[in-house]
Amino acid sequence: MNTIDILIIVIYVLITLFVGMRVSKKASKGLDSYFLGGKTINWYYLGLSNGSGMFDVSGTAWMVGILFLYGLKSFMFMWLWPIWNQIFIMMFLAVWIRRSNIMTGSEWILTRFGDNKAGRASHIIVAVFAIVAAIGFIAYFFEGVGKFMTIILPWDLTLLLGGSEVLTSAQSYALIIITLTTFYTIKGGMYSVVATEVIQYIIMVIAGVLVAAYSFYAFSDLEISSVITEEWKNIFFEWELTTHWNENYNAFNDLIDKEGFKMFGAFVGMSLFKGFFASIAGPTPSFDMQRILSTKNVKEAAYMAGFTNLILFIPRYLLIGGVVVIALVILAPILNADPGLNGHDLEVLLPKVINFHVPVGIKGLLLAGLLAAFMSTFSAFVNAGPAYLVNDLYKKYISPNATDKHYIKASHLASFFIVGLGVSMGFFANSINSLTLWITSALFGGYVAANLLKWIWWRFNGWGYFWGMMAGLISASLQFILDQNKDNFSEGTLLYELAHIHAIYLFPIIFGFSLLGSLLGTFLSKPTEITVLKSFYKNVHPWGWWNPVYDTLKAEDNAIEKNTDFWKDMLNCAIGIVWQSSMIVMPIYFVIRDYPKALISLIVFVITSIILKFTWFDKVRKITN
Repeated sequence: MNTIDILIIVIYVLITLFVGMRVSKKASKGLDSYFLGGKTINWYYLGLSNGSGMFDVSGTAWMVGILFLYGLKSFMFMWLWPIWNQIFIMMFLAVWIRRSNIMTGSEWILTRFGDNKAGRASHIIVAVFAIVAAIGFIAYFFEGVGKFMTIILPWDLTLLLGGSEVLTSAQSYALIIITLTTFYTIKGGMYSVVATEVIQYIIMVIAGVLVAAYSFYAFSDLEISSVITEEWKNIFFEWELTTHWNENYNAFNDLIDKEGFKMFGAFVGMSLFKGFFASIAGPTPSFDMQRILSTKNVKEAAYMAGFTNLILFIPRYLLIGGVVVIALVILAPILNADPGLNGHDLEVLLPKVINFHVPVGIKGLLLAGLLAAFMSTFSAFVNAGPAYLVNDLYKKYISPNATDKHYIKASHLASFFIVGLGVSMGFFANSINSLTLWITSALFGGYVAANLLKWIWWRFNGWGYFWGMMAGLISASLQFILDQNKDNFSEGTLLYELAHIHAIYLFPIIFGFSLLGSLLGTFLSKPTEITVLKSFYKNVHPWGWWNPVYDTLKAEDNAIEKNTDFWKDMLNCAIGIVWQSSMIVMPIYFVIRDYPKALISLIVFVITSIILKFTWFDKVRKITN
């Protein structure tokens, strides 16, 4: 580490802490100010904050690894999350969610099922899910940032006690960064999160542009084309992956065979199946839900969601593409020459490239950018998770009449509690990849069924939601336990076989259990009160199977109209997914010098942007409530 690079990082950290603390006074007015910024923050700042929160270092390290190995087809791995749930939010869900005018995703549930016993059960279970998800993501960040900082920074921070290792160097680094970020996030709430994330986004954009520019300066077209094949650059695929690498790099072809995604058609099909239902189910109760609820009004919620998509992908994939170009030219021959491919932990490609192959100055800015990526995402979850613990559990069921000052102190304690649990979980995680697959496939798989039905089916009730979510949470937790202990099971046993199935392929099983719990809970209990359903439908106005509720409202008010926009919304979502995909592949094609495909991607981006101007933007402009 050069002194200049260290100085850049120190200055960045000091600026972040200063800004975070500077705006912290605004958060002391009450829970609404602390968790939602008083609903006074402009939509474009919230969009920048939301985009910054999705630009995390663990995910970036993971994407660098899969782009390196699988080429352009790797952007479909992002459908695991699925990233195009942001498109569904943009097209219609942001409007539906913001109309509720409440503080958290679980509080929103009460507007759907009512504030009775069934409604409160559903309210509690979604709050528990939000807290579990926040803990899981904190563990994910803990694993990623520790591995990243250990390779980058020269100091060994291993902590020994009595000759025994208490903390590895990676764990020590992770604890230091997490402590700093937790400090300003807890102090300033949503105001601090948004203010610091806007700064962090700017730094990340600069870092992405500089790395892409350096890859152009340092390597020729010939050097790049000598490593990658036409298949590596091809986004289209057959049922089974064909050879991606030439005969000089067979070690990587062998690694693809071992990864478990050789039947790529099945993987993409499962991702599409999961992605469609997960996207309609809506955002999980986490930081992007909080950004929607923080907007000033319904129209700004839609603008914020669209702006998030627009500003996130191009700078992020300029950075990822630039790092992968450096890794392809310099590290691919070294890794390929390793007989055991001991370097197959592709999660460390990102820090290796930065550590040894990026020049002074750019290295410092890039490290500051990636540190910003970590801090922004982490702070978003540290702000979102405690909102559910304090507002939805503590305030509602334990201490409903305390002062705002008391609740804010409780929020501080809740933040420390959730961060502590997340860090503890991070100590026992095997890898970033295992946490990624658990969160995206198992945990989110348990969320989908109940949250899909809540939008589209009037008969679905609070007990159906509770048991659907409970079945999903239990199934997802069992999958995580099996995965983390898969080496302890005897080969040939059922537990061994289940533990070695990729989490994405377990999604239908987890989804099935959750759907069964949802249906049994619904049909074995009474429907939600019609007054609650009428209020929800009139306010949110979703499409789906709402005829009994609609007919009742129509008899009372002839002016009410049914929402018939399902096919329009789905067409917009399909166009939006193509639009989003073009923003991912365009910067990658640009940095690998495949200009014809980069131009095609640009044309697709422009055409889809024009279409969405007429089919989405003009529609949002007409919103009056």
